[in-house]
Amino acid sequence: MEQNQLDPETFSCSICLDLLKDPVTTSCGHSYCMKCIKTQWDEEDQKGIHSCPQCRETFTPRPVLKKNTMLAALVEQLKKTGLQAAAATADHCYAGPEDVACDFCTGRKLKAIKSCLFCLVSYCKNHLQPHLDVPGMKKHKLVEPTKNLQENICSRHHEVMKMFCRTDQKCVCYLCSVDEHKGHDTVSAATERTERQRELEERRGNIQQRIQDREEDVKLLQQEVEAISRSADKTVEDSEKIFTQLIRLLQKRSSEVKQQIRSQQETEVSRVKDVQEKLEQEITELKRKDAELEQLSHTEDHNQFLLNYPSLPALSESTHSSSINIRPLRHFEDVTAAVSELREKLQDVLRDSWTNISLMVTEVDVLLSEPEPKTRAEFLKYSCEITLDPNTTNTRLVLSEGNRKVTWMNKHQSYSNHPDRFTNRSQVLSRESLTGRCYWEVEWKIYVSVSVAYKNISRAGSGNECGFGYNDKSWALDCSGSKFGHNNIWTSISGPVSSRLGVYLDHTAGLLSFYSVSETMTLLHRVQTTFTQPLLAGFGTGNFFGFVSSAEFIKPN
Repeated sequence: MEQNQLDPETFSCSICLDLLKDPVTTSCGHSYCMKCIKTQWDEEDQKGIHSCPQCRETFTPRPVLKKNTMLAALVEQLKKTGLQAAAATADHCYAGPEDVACDFCTGRKLKAIKSCLFCLVSYCKNHLQPHLDVPGMKKHKLVEPTKNLQENICSRHHEVMKMFCRTDQKCVCYLCSVDEHKGHDTVSAATERTERQRELEERRGNIQQRIQDREEDVKLLQQEVEAISRSADKTVEDSEKIFTQLIRLLQKRSSEVKQQIRSQQETEVSRVKDVQEKLEQEITELKRKDAELEQLSHTEDHNQFLLNYPSLPALSESTHSSSINIRPLRHFEDVTAAVSELREKLQDVLRDSWTNISLMVTEVDVLLSEPEPKTRAEFLKYSCEITLDPNTTNTRLVLSEGNRKVTWMNKHQSYSNHPDRFTNRSQVLSRESLTGRCYWEVEWKIYVSVSVAYKNISRAGSGNECGFGYNDKSWALDCSGSKFGHNNIWTSISGPVSSRLGVYLDHTAGLLSFYSVSETMTLLHRVQTTFTQPLLAGFGTGNFFGFVSSAEFIKPN
């Protein structure tokens, strides 16, 4: 038997449909891959009966299978002679579910290699031959295989649609162009294709140009990523060096203080011990003299006592006072207090500096800032929810609506003392700190100033250092007076302020804008500066001929 007459199915497993692997043969004569039949019978173990997948003959008990070495050798030989490749090539030529099948093939269809727009039929390599040989068929338009050939047929006239109606933007046949599309702007499909092809090429050109531009942008961004990483790495390295220097400086100062304390300790101890030694010598001398006096006092011979008494030396004056004056027992405690004071000062400096350092880190913004919003919808993208801090509220003010509204009162309220509270100014600040891009809206009545301020604005007293807009730590829009103030410099604003006010802050860009909110956003005042700390939103209110003033952060809708 010749190789090309062999049927690959003879050497295929009926379970996996592939060439046999480790073939085994059952007693009924059918062969399978050892793994396939074992898997099949493993599933039948619970039934206790095992069967042949092909003839259904049953076996009890489960047969022990051994590799069919002769069949395995034959399969290996066939693989080497190209049977498997031939079978794969044959399978590759047949049309699958995703392929266009030859319309002329019967039985198992081969893949089509061309479709004819004139015949509206797809052909395999064999059936395409007449289109390549017959002169009349060589003029037919051959294209890549397509499944939608019948869509080129007019459903009404059953003619090929070779025209295009520009009026209705659809393909039509010639009869359609002189019938229901009569009077329309119709051209041949080829002409329309040429026009559309030109437009397509222009669009492709635009897309390719945009791709090129975007690729350049990506390249620039990649360079920026590398630059950011280099800058961040260098800054981390420099910061670590600086902090290490600070730590070493503190360690040096600590060592110097320790050395000074020990030196002073040694000096003072030496002085005390010197005095102590002289006093002990004096005590020894006094005890000796006392012993002489005691011995003389026990002399029974009166004449001898009187004879020796004048020869006794006079008591010399003590080199020290009768008592030692010791200072209050603080010794080096004042040094501890001084070091503690230094620690407190350093903590204050570090706390203030840390705020600035953190702000500098967060203000690193590589990409260009987005343009300032124009419409209210654009502003609302940056909307933030703000509440008022009760600890900052002046006693003339009352908070409500979940601490979003403040109202001025005729009577003082009984609030507890707090260092953050405004003592004399009828003002209040927000609980939230504001950085980045923020937008909020305010409704106000009678007499209100809408403000932003640094947290370290003064709270005690009624001087300019406490008032919104009167110092360099706050910016305020006086709604009722239609003026804006910062550092006690006040500027009139044009136009009345509506009852609803919008405030936009771009902290990084140093931009602060106030708007009247109605159907449109009307700019009232814009500030361009550099903010060195996070900001707090605030209100200032007051009495106006008995009318009640109030302000409220509104949830935008």
